[in-house]
Amino acid sequence: MNRPALEHQIHALLSNSGATIAAAESCSGGLVAARITSVAGSSEYFLGSIVAYSNDLKQRILGVSSETLSQRGAVSAECASEMAAGVRELTGATISVSTTGIAGPGGATARKPVGLIYFACASVAGVDVYDVHWHGDRRHNMEDAAEFALQLILDAASAQLND
Repeated sequence: MNRPALEHQIHALLSNSGATIAAAESCSGGLVAARITSVAGSSEYFLGSIVAYSNDLKQRILGVSSETLSQRGAVSAECASEMAAGVRELTGATISVSTTGIAGPGGATARKPVGLIYFACASVAGVDVYDVHWHGDRRHNMEDAAEFALQLILDAASAQLND
């Protein structure tokens, strides 16, 4: 039996729950928001997404520190954590998620290859950070990043609502 797409599972879980979600997206370029808002009624729980592709916006809007960007870079666990915490604070969301990485085909370094993506999920429980390395092309890396971020939202919401 096929399970409904993650955005539909999120909708079923969050509708009438009072919980809200938000996203801070870099390498996913708004795909997380697009997937969530493809479901009618998502405005009940989805507050919005900041697509902060530039380091300047990551700093000015999301509150990522200049030290993080200069010492660790935008593609780092620290940046993902600060992005998720920043968008949660900015929007007042119950749960927030962030994506930052190298979708490809360019932008890679020896230490940060194409397909390396960091995620963070922020909630009252704190901020959890994950890293994944996919080997797809740009489109697949972006789609996989959105899917992973949606799973993080679903998992965090399930944990929070079932406590």
